[in-house]
Amino acid sequence: MNYFEYFSEIEERFSSRRGSILLLNTLDWALIETWREAGIPLQAVLRGIDDAFDKYEARSHKANGRLRKINGLAWCAQAVMKSAEELVEASTGIATTTAHEPRESGFESHRVAAYLDRSSDALEAAINPGVPHLDAASWIPTTLATAARLRELAAIMRSDIPLPLDDLDRTLTVLEEKLFAALQSSATEDELVALKTQADRELAPYRAKMSAVQLKQIQQQFLHKRLLELRALPRLSLFYMGHTE
Repeated sequence: MNYFEYFSEIEERFSSRRGSILLLNTLDWALIETWREAGIPLQAVLRGIDDAFDKYEARSHKANGRLRKINGLAWCAQAVMKSAEELVEASTGIATTTAHEPRESGFESHRVAAYLDRSSDALEAAINPGVPHLDAASWIPTTLATAARLRELAAIMRSDIPLPLDDLDRTLTVLEEKLFAALQSSATEDELVALKTQADRELAPYRAKMSAVQLKQIQQQFLHKRLLELRALPRLSLFYMGHTE
């Protein structure tokens, strides 16, 4: 399964169970990213979403439909973690091997190289002299260095010995982390306070349903995503290929 499938399958299942099209918000995407980074299998996430909605629908029936509609993926967080734990328990001591027919992944080297070039272009385009918020932007050198590194990686992916995708995505993650650090250190106090306030406000309805670790992870993901959006900078993970092609 590629990165895009993980996100899109979760979004599709959530919208389907909710019964109406609802675009996932920044908080929802941050939550999915924490699940992916934690290595939670897609099967566990989908089962957790189904379990959460099954329980909600049972309660809603008893309340004659007076329950508030589920408007965020975070309502399913506890059920997803429980499902993941049950999947691990069920698979303990059981080794299975499954043969898979080779298929085109969508992450062929030439496509990845083109994506890296597009990401480099986007980074460079975000640096626009004359824009007020760039006057004292200490993140610019890191952005330029990141753009240059992406060009190098694109050349490697076009070579006879391209990087394995796992190694490439780890490299992209490191580049993103450096960019995040530069953005956060150069952001104004007012910007950071406003973003943290927004994160706290959106997380408020779900605090009782998440662990402290989950909350911290999501807050950090939320902050990173919003800082990039404020500076018009792209995400670098291979998952985002699906949104730029």
